[in-house]
Amino acid sequence: MKSAIRQRAFELGFDDCRFTTAAPVDLAPYLHNWLEQGWHGQMTYLARTAEKRANPQLLLPGARTVITLAASYADPPPTDTPAKSIGSFAHHHTAGAGLARPVGLIARYAQFEDYHAVLAGPLKELAQFVCRLGGVGTRAVWYVDTGPVLERALAQRAGLGFIGKHTNLVSRRLGNWFFLAELVTSLELEPDEPAKNRCGKCTRCICACPTGAIVAPFKLDARRCISYLTIENKGAIPAEYRPLIGNRIFGCDNCLAACPWNRFARPGTLMQKHKLANLDTPDLLGLLALRQGEFDQRFGPTPIARAKLTGLLRNVCVALGNVGDDSAVPALTRLAQGTDTLVAEHARWAIAQIRSRTGAVDPGRPATH
Repeated sequence: MKSAIRQRAFELGFDDCRFTTAAPVDLAPYLHNWLEQGWHGQMTYLARTAEKRANPQLLLPGARTVITLAASYADPPPTDTPAKSIGSFAHHHTAGAGLARPVGLIARYAQFEDYHAVLAGPLKELAQFVCRLGGVGTRAVWYVDTGPVLERALAQRAGLGFIGKHTNLVSRRLGNWFFLAELVTSLELEPDEPAKNRCGKCTRCICACPTGAIVAPFKLDARRCISYLTIENKGAIPAEYRPLIGNRIFGCDNCLAACPWNRFARPGTLMQKHKLANLDTPDLLGLLALRQGEFDQRFGPTPIARAKLTGLLRNVCVALGNVGDDSAVPALTRLAQGTDTLVAEHARWAIAQIRSRTGAVDPGRPATH
């Protein structure tokens, strides 16, 4: 049965498929300790669902097996480098104008249509296949980052990959660039061998983190993580982290890109057709002019929708504070005088950063001699 399920998973576009039991997860004590430290920040749902996350039986009573799946989103070939644009003045030239305009950086996974929607169809088909294969009474539920599942721990136990020092899953076949999904079923299947950790003495991911969010090997303080700050955090970005964000406007790939196992990464069969154009180097000034309808149309089908327009504008203001010049000040001033207090505060910060960098004087303030 395992070979038939794995074959069907590959036919549906998944790049790996492994099996483990539905026994409670050994890493549960680490989750509780992490929550007690407050390192989850505003992600209160993690604490609310901690008990369920530790025990697949609470997801599906009578569960016997968890099928873990991977879908690669690696580029062909991957070109990221750990310090691609940290703190740099990233620009591109506008066609025909010859004028440099600052650009932003979006995490690689968000340059695709939302993976929750893309993987849902194949997962549903695989669940139906498993139930047919198991016969009458076989049940299955599936998740793609949509339920209380300790998916990295289960994937490691199933042998799909190992949890690296950056706390993400690393696959010897896919590197770091892949999504995870799970299928919990009442069908009993022989478990695969767990994966062994193969980080060795490597600390590249820890050194690559701009904000020091990886406070120790295998320990991440999400409150310092740029992905958390630009996506999950709904309030103001702490001032001490803003200069470290550089021109990132949604997520951060530094720790993932630094991993040497990426030399084995390869493009996935499922995600590549869902790659979106014009998201690798978005024009920051253009984004600053977005209205709600334009945001919905452009980013509604992508993970960027999670930040909402307010969050994206907040992030763009920070990026312009780091890489913008005087040409950004008029647009930032408009937002600084707007009704969205969160965006306005970040716009004022950005203006101050630009003026301190360029030596410009506020035109509304008399010059001093």
